[in-house]
Amino acid sequence: MLNSLHRLCDQDEVKQRLSALAEDAEARWGRMNATQMLKHCRLVLEIPLGKISVPEPPRIILYVGIVTKMEMKIFKNGIPRNMPTFAELRAEECTDYKTEMVDLLHTLDGYCALADAGKLPDTHPLFGKMQPKDWGFLEYKHLDHHLKQFGL
Repeated sequence: MLNSLHRLCDQDEVKQRLSALAEDAEARWGRMNATQMLKHCRLVLEIPLGKISVPEPPRIILYVGIVTKMEMKIFKNGIPRNMPTFAELRAEECTDYKTEMVDLLHTLDGYCALADAGKLPDTHPLFGKMQPKDWGFLEYKHLDHHLKQFGL
């Protein structure tokens, strides 16, 4: 069974791993520090909440996103390291670590409530048509990717 933010045990696992994150943790790859990672993960979760929008990518990028979604589900692989991201999801300027942690946990709870209410969007700007199970799987994968980035 695929991990999903729509399963309570997977939500709890993500929160437990987040609680083990240290502000001064060093990334195994990439340029973000721990505070920036928390903000980036929050911004990504805000897409299905309708709090942030990203521009529609060129058709070829959308095609790559759709294929990547299918590949991750079929082969249960992760997100490749150092993938480019939408400018709107970059976290170059942050507040402080504790604020970003609280904001991410609050947004995670908001996402889970939206999913429980059956109100997730039908599409994702990069991955195309989405079913609720796609959202749960991909949002989990994204958080898992960045937690592994910091050794968690």
